[in-house]
Amino acid sequence: MSSLDQDALVREMTAWRHDLHAHPEFGFEESRTSAFVAQKLREFGLDEIAEGVGGTGVVGTLRRGSGNRAIALRADMDALRITEQGTPAYRSLNSGVMHACGHDGHTAMLLGAAKLLAAEGGFDGTVRFIFQPAEEWGKGALAMLEDGLMRRFPFDEIYGLHNMPGVPVGQFETRPGPIMSAEDNFEVAFRGVGGHASRPHEGREVLIAAAAFVVNLQTIVSRRLSPADIAVVSVTELLTDGTRNALPGFARVLGDARSFRPEVSAAIEREMRVIAEGTARTYNCDVEMTYTREFVPLVNDAEATRAALAAAATVFEPEAIKAEREPMTASEDFARFLDHVPGCFAFIGNGENSPPLHNPEFDFNDAALVHGTRFHVAIARQRLPQA
Repeated sequence: MSSLDQDALVREMTAWRHDLHAHPEFGFEESRTSAFVAQKLREFGLDEIAEGVGGTGVVGTLRRGSGNRAIALRADMDALRITEQGTPAYRSLNSGVMHACGHDGHTAMLLGAAKLLAAEGGFDGTVRFIFQPAEEWGKGALAMLEDGLMRRFPFDEIYGLHNMPGVPVGQFETRPGPIMSAEDNFEVAFRGVGGHASRPHEGREVLIAAAAFVVNLQTIVSRRLSPADIAVVSVTELLTDGTRNALPGFARVLGDARSFRPEVSAAIEREMRVIAEGTARTYNCDVEMTYTREFVPLVNDAEATRAALAAAATVFEPEAIKAEREPMTASEDFARFLDHVPGCFAFIGNGENSPPLHNPEFDFNDAALVHGTRFHVAIARQRLPQA
């Protein structure tokens, strides 16, 4: 980023970010956000701007020189159904929806990179700026791909960033290979016969069965998988049709499982079905189980990761670059793009005292904007070098 433009551009990105934060939109509902993005790209003078890609996605195209290679830079735009509890002047104006994961910052950083590259160039080839909807529930990348993203806007590599609470601002972290896990969702429904709380022997109540199932699920990771495999099985909801003095005849257990290899995901599902069916027999009730795979593992390409680290070395201090960060069991649908082209996903610090992601008091740290924008610019220029 040129020193003459940096201060003004950072102020502008901060204003964009605050505006986006105040007007959050849930996945596939990002109409205002995508219109905001498209308008900015038009102001910057990009060569092509496509709206409505995959529903509410936007793809901007910038060409310089005569190079025939293309890279993509991606930001997510959607917010979460969380009621904001923080008190910034730009807090959410949309009740029950907030940017609790920093996608407002991701969008502002990529817009800043688009403005700078459009104004200054410094590369030879094509840069695709992908503004993706609906990352939070794992559908946006697939929607863009199914809408012909690779055919309509082809590119050879893709790079993405996410902010990370607890990591100092100005720090960059990534790794080759698996860096984020798959996410599977499950729902297990127990059916019996409810009845009066004073006479449990007259029915086949299911709360005890559901509770036993929740406890026994913990043996999948601790006793049924290899200790060498990383996996998490979490129950997030237990719902019944009972009330204070009535035993339930129906109970639902919902949750998710995380892993890094398809074989581990298959083993989790298999063992969960064994436990569910055994529990139902033990407590004389019926059971139905649904198991779906929402996110695939995010596996960084080795060469693309080396390129990302080389670009980061021009932006961050050497001691602030972590080239072998530990894998994390959160999930990201950026992984869907890596089924088609090589790429790298990385993290930048959001501050050591930042509330965690998906917390009602979370806020993207404006001090991180300049670092993300500079990285986007650096990777574009490095991977599309001028002759």
